[in-house]
Amino acid sequence: MGNKDKRVDDYISKSAEFAIPILNHLRNLVHAACPNAQETIKWGMPFFDYKGPLCNLASFKQHCAFGFWKNALMKDAKEMIDKNEQAMGHLGKIMSLNDLPPDKKIIGWIKEAVKLNDDDVKLPDRKKISEKKEIEIPEAFQKALNKNKKASITFNNFSPSHKYEYLEWITGAKTEQTIDKRIAKTIEQLTEEKSLNWKYVKK
Repeated sequence: MGNKDKRVDDYISKSAEFAIPILNHLRNLVHAACPNAQETIKWGMPFFDYKGPLCNLASFKQHCAFGFWKNALMKDAKEMIDKNEQAMGHLGKIMSLNDLPPDKKIIGWIKEAVKLNDDDVKLPDRKKISEKKEIEIPEAFQKALNKNKKASITFNNFSPSHKYEYLEWITGAKTEQTIDKRIAKTIEQLTEEKSLNWKYVKK
């Protein structure tokens, strides 16, 4: 049997009231689909491991998120990535149990993720995902990310195009003062899981 981690209990109990039933429900589905899943805390939020990272939960002020470590290799990856445009996880912004897909579908995804780990399927090299010219992360921006776990996780989970937009915007500044302002704005928006041009994204 997989083990539950008291730190996950604490994380859920300290989450917003609306989030508690959502997090508990997803947690139960993970253990139902993968009884040997091991709970832990990584980057300040609950993760489930089974022969490596499997999936994770996250709670924010107004929504929850649920993501798969090897989402890019899953059959419904396109469907999940489309939802991921506006949220850190792969099921969109979850504000109530009604926002979740049917339990059967979620369990199917979890079992698919389990099989990927059973078969030791590796994720592709992230550097090969984007065809755009790679922009080096400015040292000041990296330091700011290191100080803000939520912003760092959001940035790391963004699509290459969204990362590129932020990096291009920051490095395109003409003065250090402007760079600092843009880094501060970027951290603020990443903490809220927003892409650079989130205001112009059609809902």
